[in-house]
Amino acid sequence: MRKALIVGIDYYENIISLRGAVKDARRVKDILEYNDDDGVNFQTPKLMLGSDEKNPVTRADIRNAVKELFAEDAEVALFYFSGHGYIDATGGFLCASDCADGDDGLSLHDVMSFANESRAKNKIILIDSCYSGAAGRSSTSSDIAEIKEGVTILTASTDNQYALENEEGGVFTTLLVDALSGSAANLVGDVTPGSIYAHIDQSLGTWDQRPVFKTNVKSFVSLRKASSPIKLKSLRKLTTLFTNYDTELPLDPAYEPERSQIKTSIQPNPIKTADFAILQELVAVNLVEPVGAQHMWHAAMNSKACRLTVLGQHYWKLVRRQLI
Repeated sequence: MRKALIVGIDYYENIISLRGAVKDARRVKDILEYNDDDGVNFQTPKLMLGSDEKNPVTRADIRNAVKELFAEDAEVALFYFSGHGYIDATGGFLCASDCADGDDGLSLHDVMSFANESRAKNKIILIDSCYSGAAGRSSTSSDIAEIKEGVTILTASTDNQYALENEEGGVFTTLLVDALSGSAANLVGDVTPGSIYAHIDQSLGTWDQRPVFKTNVKSFVSLRKASSPIKLKSLRKLTTLFTNYDTELPLDPAYEPERSQIKTSIQPNPIKTADFAILQELVAVNLVEPVGAQHMWHAAMNSKACRLTVLGQHYWKLVRRQLI
């Protein structure tokens, strides 16, 4: 079971209201609900939207929902929040619609307590608010994180930075949705918290807000399955084509069906041309490279070779260990 609680608050009774948090929450809900193959990912995510004075989201509403989310024994329990954040000497807070001055919001300490004590296998916390980097911080030292096994935190900014918005919505959430859509997917289509952080971190400039990533896991869980740039069947041919991860595969003209530029008596071999087509697929995703030639066509026609790239060696080992 994969559960998600998604909260977006634009309306605030006593502090300045926002314009893009509700939109951000809807975007996150839409991308998380289904995988690229239209299969269900997070079944019916719970969406809480503080859009106007008739539809506020109170501190009690959020606290009860977060407590309920982390109470069950789920495979993944994911909490996303977009709205105002606040920080003081006691810690950070998520501001609800009924907040008067910030420190009456839902404390990040409470959120972390629910997550740390949860029976869920993977607890994911995504926060797009100012000062959100305070999540998981020790109550005794700002340099120490207190997160139990299975907890992952990804926030829009550090504990002393604002979280920026533009015409699309929150900068962090825009990059988050982009990552979940496939920009942070690996070659089998998995989008993990680690790959999302890497995508967001690389996309922001040196002087922009900096995302914060804290985790205590043995392995990353996939948060969404995006389209794979290569067929799994082709990927698994790595160990068939290459006997070892560091060996070279000798090529010859029989591999190449196209020979209009070079005359040769060697005719195409159907088995080799089929393998060569797969090798070309592997080249396109940077798993294989020609040796002694600029392109695979030249490597084949001039009887050179090809080999696995460093990334290709990594995926060869995954296939060999039957991990993909």
